[in-house]
Amino acid sequence: MTLSLASLITRIPRIFDQDRARDALALVPDAPAEVRDLVAGAAACAPYLLSLLEKESAWLGQAVEDPAKAVQAVIDGAAALPYSEVGDGLRRGKRRLALMTALCDLGGAWSLEQVTGALTDYADAACGAALRAGLAPQIARGKLPGMSEDDLADAGGMVVLAMGKMGARELNYSSDIDLICLFDETRFEVDDFHAARTAFVRATRAMSGTLSDLTGAGYVFRTDLRLRPDPAVTPVCMAMEAAERYYESLGRTWERAAYIKARPCAGDLDAGARFIKTLRPFIWRRHLDFAAIQDAHDMRLAIREHKGLGGPITLPGHNMKLGRGGIREIEFFTQTRQLIAGGRDPELRGRGTCANLEILAQKNWIPTEVAQSLTDHYRAHRTVEHRLQMVRDAQTHDLPQSKEGFARLAAMMDLEVPDLEADLHRRLSDVHETTEGFFAGTQSKAKATGEAHRFDMQVLDRWHSYPAFRSERGAEIFERLKPDLLARLAHAAKPDEALLAFDGFLERLPAGVQLFSLLNANPQLADLLIDVVSTSPALAKHLSRNAAVFDAVIGGDFFSDWPGEAGLREALSTVLAQEPSYEAQLDGTRRWAREWHFRIGVHLLRGLTNAETAGLQYADLARAVLGALWPVVTDEFATRYGPSPGRGAVLLGMGSLGAGRLNATSDLDLLVIYDPLDQDVSEGKRSLPSRTYYARLTQAMITAMTAPMSQGKLYEIDMRLRPSGNQGPVATSLASFESYQKTQAWVWEHLALTRASVVAGPEALGADVDLMCAQVLALSSPQEKVVAEVADMRDRIAASKAVAGPWDAKIGPGRLQDIELFAQSGALIAGRAAHRILDGIEAALAKGLIDDAGAQTLRRAYDACWQLQCAGKLLSPDALDTGALGQAGAAFLARALGCDTLDEVEAQMEQKCTAAAAVITAALAGPEGVA
Repeated sequence: MTLSLASLITRIPRIFDQDRARDALALVPDAPAEVRDLVAGAAACAPYLLSLLEKESAWLGQAVEDPAKAVQAVIDGAAALPYSEVGDGLRRGKRRLALMTALCDLGGAWSLEQVTGALTDYADAACGAALRAGLAPQIARGKLPGMSEDDLADAGGMVVLAMGKMGARELNYSSDIDLICLFDETRFEVDDFHAARTAFVRATRAMSGTLSDLTGAGYVFRTDLRLRPDPAVTPVCMAMEAAERYYESLGRTWERAAYIKARPCAGDLDAGARFIKTLRPFIWRRHLDFAAIQDAHDMRLAIREHKGLGGPITLPGHNMKLGRGGIREIEFFTQTRQLIAGGRDPELRGRGTCANLEILAQKNWIPTEVAQSLTDHYRAHRTVEHRLQMVRDAQTHDLPQSKEGFARLAAMMDLEVPDLEADLHRRLSDVHETTEGFFAGTQSKAKATGEAHRFDMQVLDRWHSYPAFRSERGAEIFERLKPDLLARLAHAAKPDEALLAFDGFLERLPAGVQLFSLLNANPQLADLLIDVVSTSPALAKHLSRNAAVFDAVIGGDFFSDWPGEAGLREALSTVLAQEPSYEAQLDGTRRWAREWHFRIGVHLLRGLTNAETAGLQYADLARAVLGALWPVVTDEFATRYGPSPGRGAVLLGMGSLGAGRLNATSDLDLLVIYDPLDQDVSEGKRSLPSRTYYARLTQAMITAMTAPMSQGKLYEIDMRLRPSGNQGPVATSLASFESYQKTQAWVWEHLALTRASVVAGPEALGADVDLMCAQVLALSSPQEKVVAEVADMRDRIAASKAVAGPWDAKIGPGRLQDIELFAQSGALIAGRAAHRILDGIEAALAKGLIDDAGAQTLRRAYDACWQLQCAGKLLSPDALDTGALGQAGAAFLARALGCDTLDEVEAQMEQKCTAAAAVITAALAGPEGVA
């Protein structure tokens, strides 16, 4: 053991008590010299330590050889105490623990974490011993229905939750302990509930008395049970169900913050862990909870006012815990950031202050230098706090009022008084400036609008009649935002147009507190919001109903590289694994997918990507959702009807999904192909014939994708491309599908097959389906027959589907559907798949249907149509009405097609589509039509 504080004796001549030092030395005559110096100096500074030494010197003489081992023996001994000896035994253990931790702390042998960890471990052991001692008489007297002495191992379903510093394993030297006591009411019959509760209440009071009563042997820990729900009217031990109902309906932000550190420490630890898990939605909000900042700020101000600690930093008497720049400031800063983002990121749900600061920095929620600075200040503050409490075992956080007191503290900190004072003032000021800037500085700085633009006051005046302003708090936050928002709107190309677009967004917004709080804490988002609502009515409507998608901009990888289908599938699978139920998984998928969908749209809207890239990303997202959700649906279905018969089923993507190119409003064309092998029925609680099994499984998947749950729908599903169309079964066996495709399928079905690809399901079965599709396409398809069929189909489409106008990118001669149909015919004639339309055009070229010039014409037309389709669907899910587009929307549409004006776009589209239609008409007319 290396302990060195010899300088302590010479540093404190005015408070050094020679008699106390001499008494201390006399108690450890055989200790090593450095230990004797430390003991003498510590006793001279702290009368309490001398009182401990007088009682535990013999133990100390043996323990100094290995302090860590000695302290662990004290902790282990507490858990093994006989019930009759718990009171005195725990007090004796606490004396030994307090003496050794103080010496190891003062001598620099232990870090802050070792000191607080030892104190916390002993508190855990003491709570467990005191709880068992309190429960034993209740069980012995038959007061706890159905319980025997064997049930003491898990306290009969009762658990003690450690809160605050004890929960975080950060107990200070003279800390009280905050506990919440609960019991699992499900372990008792309904008629026995009241008797059980009474017994647990008595045991809790006995436990608290054992720990906190002051006897001739001292006390163990001062115990506070007031953090439980509504402590003025509730018993000291509550049923878990009652506590859960309270938090769900009445829980406040400070209670959410308190539960960040909550930890089962004694009794039924498993029941305690389950209870905390049930509170996860209460503690950790799914969205980024920036409203918690104001709540925390209000709590800080209330504490300051209540304690009279709101003044400037003056060292004498300054409260190191609650005063400006104190410990609580750092804890509030850390916990509030956790509350904001912990619902989305489980790694931010830790209990320890320093560890969480490090993680917050790693996750880019705070700058690394801020985390390092606050961590350093936190450790220094806690060290000062411990020194103050060692003097007389007082639960104090106040710096000394006298010069002698500062001299004592300086000596215990191994510093000169001026150096200590300078260090304290620097640290307190730095903490205050950092944290105050976070809490009070998040209010957006209003930009003066001056006379730059005068908005229509009738529009502004009606805002407070909208649902988002019904909450007084929401209206208050918006008032702080309003000057800045108006200034940003005034800088738009057409301010009045931008205002009306923003007005429409506010009108549809169902609630405002969370979004307004987010904008208040992140003013830079206002530009993005105004840009979105001014440009894209469709995206603005989506955003008003799903404002939480802004979370992805702040807390996700919004501007990082695209992860691809595999990365997305892995990320979603991680999200699904964390959800507690099937319904939660479906809602979680919707929430997750919506954020990524929003990301794709914003990137396209702001020119960070183009239509080609956006189409691929929309498809990646859809295929990732299908790939991750299909196993979840099959597993849930299997709980009722048994595992999938045979080799299971795959989802075969058709159309644009199979081709890997979607737009913002695309539905998904799917087929379900299964292979039951020779298994006729499933093996489950309710077995089903294999055909019925897969039909119902398909319906379950459709429901999972399309049901309008609390988070809306995922995608619309279209299964009309299955064999026999709407008349056929929704799921088809592999053998039937193969037979149908080879002997009965129409040409249009083979055309569709050129873009098919497996998107989800067992890999082996998927490979067989892909191989079978390739074999079907490789069968001889006479060119004359295909050309004739496609020409006939083209005529029927033209007769049945009217062109919506010059801005219809899909329907009409030379447009998307027309070029896609022709490209598929080229692929079918070539006898191979062509997921990309450009590959189908190349196949048509190779087969002589078109020449090089014709292929180039089709490529240019298809690219232009796709750009128009992708950009147009982002602006509106309906037929594009350019007359209704604002200036920002029109500029985006023109920019997406590489033009300056919409007139130029229209002329370009007409020219390219007319040329493409002529190429297709000539090709389908026969060889003589080829240029």
